[in-house]
This record gives sequence, C-alpha cells and structure tokens, in this order.
Amino acid sequence: MKILLINHFPLEGSGSGVYTKNIAKSLTKRGNEVCIIMPENTKNYNLVEGVKLHPVYFTGKEKIEEALPFNFPCFTTHPRSTTNFYDLNDTELKMYEEAFRKAIKQEIEEFKPDIIHGQHIWILSSIASEFNIPLVVTAHGTDIMGYQKEEKFRSYADRVVEKCKKIITISKDNDKLVLDTFKGVNGKNIIIKNGYDPEVFYRKEYKKEDVLKSLGINKNYEKIVSFVGKLTNFKGIDILKACKIYEDENTLTVIAGNGELFEELNQLKRDLELKNVVFVGNKPHEILREIYNIANVSVVPSRREPFGLVALEAMACGTPVVGTNQGGIPDFLKEEVGTLVEVENVEQLANAIIDILKDRKKFDREYIAKYVKDNHSQDVLTQELIDVYEQALNL
Repeated sequence: MKILLINHFPLEGSGSGVYTKNIAKSLTKRGNEVCIIMPENTKNYNLVEGVKLHPVYFTGKEKIEEALPFNFPCFTTHPRSTTNFYDLNDTELKMYEEAFRKAIKQEIEEFKPDIIHGQHIWILSSIASEFNIPLVVTAHGTDIMGYQKEEKFRSYADRVVEKCKKIITISKDNDKLVLDTFKGVNGKNIIIKNGYDPEVFYRKEYKKEDVLKSLGINKNYEKIVSFVGKLTNFKGIDILKACKIYEDENTLTVIAGNGELFEELNQLKRDLELKNVVFVGNKPHEILREIYNIANVSVVPSRREPFGLVALEAMACGTPVVGTNQGGIPDFLKEEVGTLVEVENVEQLANAIIDILKDRKKFDREYIAKYVKDNHSQDVLTQELIDVYEQALNL
C-alpha cells in the first residue's frame, strides 16, 4: 500500500509530529511505501529511513530562499515556532493553503498514493479532501481546541468530517470530544491509541553524573524529577508550584521543552525562590531517553491532554509517571506504573511525587518498561491502522 501522510507540524517537537514519524517507520517495516508532507523551517531536518519526505518551507532562524515569509503556524506553540493559526492574515492563510495544495498535488501525481492520512481535523486535511483519494484523518485534540476557539476555521474542519472515510481518535476522551463537537461523524470514528517508538525509548543504565554534566549541571543529586513537554498553558505549569513543596537540596527538577511560557516560568521560578529547577530547553529524543532513565519520576501535569505520548516514552524507560486524571492519560496510566492526580491540585501533585521520591510508593521499573512495550509500542498498534486504511479503501 502507498500511504501519503500529511501533518501541520514537523516530525519532531510535537505529539502529532512524533506520531506521524512513528507510524511511518512502522508502516515501512511492514512493506508499505510512505511519503510525508510537513512544514519545515530548516534544511537540516532529520531523515526517516525508507520514507520519502516532502517539506514545505517556512521562515525561521535559517534563511531559505523558497520559504514562505512567516514561520509555520501552530495551535499554541512549538519549540521552533510561536506563530499560531489565529495570527495569520488572509494573505498569509492563502499562501499557506496554496503551498500545501501544490505539495499534495505534486505527490499525488508522483508518489501516486492509495490513501491519504491527514493529521488533525484542520486545514491540510481539508485540502487533501479536494482530491479523489480516500482520506483518513487523526484527531489529535489541539484541532478540537482550535475549532472551539476560532470560528473562522470551522468550515475547514466541517469539510474534513463530511468528506473523510474514517476519523481516528487517540483516546476515549478524544473520541467523545469529536462526537460532541462535530455533526455528521456517522460512525466514522474509531479509537486507536498512540504508540511510542521502542527503538528510541527503552531501559538503559546511564551514569547520572555524566548525563547531568551533559546538560550543564555540575552538581550530583540523589533524586531527579523530570518534566518533558511544550511550555504552554494546557500542558500544566503546576509542577513549579509543586516544587516549592517537595524541593530540597538533594532533589533536582529537570524541565525539558520550550514554548510561549518560557520567560513566565523562569520568572515564576525566581518568585518561588526555587534553587534546584533547571530549564534545559528542547532536546532530541536521544537526550530525553537519558533524562527519563536517570529520573526517579516523570510528571505530566496537563490541564488537557488528548493522549500523553511523553508519559509512554518515560515509562518505556522504566520511569513511573505522575499524571493528571483527565484526557487520554487514564487510558493507560494504571496503579502499577504511576499515579493519577486531579488537575490543578498542586498539593496532591507534590504529595504523589514525594511518595515516589521517599519510596513510600515503590515501582518495578522493569515491569513498567515491559508493560508499555507489550501494549503501547507502535509496532503493536500498526495492524489496527492498516485495517482502517483497508476499510477506507473499500467504502
């Protein structure tokens, strides 16, 4: 089968980007041919073995002659762009559409896909629906937030729901949101959870001191708490307020990621007089694997989390997770692998972290890693995806 994947974001730095790369690698392993169309603001992007990549260039820090004269837009923020869809004027939106329409048309002519799999019920999936090729779309959650936030974009999403063959939702909560938000879904929806890449995230012994030094941290700590994610409101910034409760001289909190709240969070750190919180910025997956493996606990304190792929990635490294009891997280965060807490309950969040740091609640790291690999690696879930493609081809 020849599958054309389309995403509004690059293949690193966002959950949907990582999702797209993961399914592309897994589909290719099974003998399928895959092409990905995605935005880029650098020519120095990572290739995906066996996958054809078709970047549409935007203007970031790097000067690219053929790039559109603005950075790629997001729903909230991205480590490499703070431009969002709602800021685009009519001229920029038209340029955005035309650039991707041209790319999709080119790959339909050259790659000749059997099926198109669009990411997000949004602009690019709407453009893909203009062509006479079966369309499957994954709702990632931020698209639903965008639909609710800005009426201007609703016609794109409504067109996708009307014309697509299948809508993949990534959690029970995400599925309910799709059904509550859109009319005319008509049984097109099917839940297929996100999968992580077991070739990237896995248990490995690292020397804590060496990993910390590579991050510019010259003190060795007994306990480490990690947070990985966009620094944006819906991802939850309560970890810093919780730090005020659990922090001591032997406990380090490592925050990996970037986004619109970077300066605000640094100011909050100063206001709270936190001594052992370090912002390390956006890091590649190889470095995140090291951070997860040396961490005693990883925290996902989101206010709204459509799925929570970073939680799976942490657990793949054997790290217990404290996550909020909402969105997609309760679908996989069971008692044996972590702790669920209520959204915006700082005290409960801090106490759950303390219980793990002080060994009041103990976890078997080997069990955590095996549980995730057996149930949530992308290769385990890919057949469900292929089944959906085949159903779409026969509708």
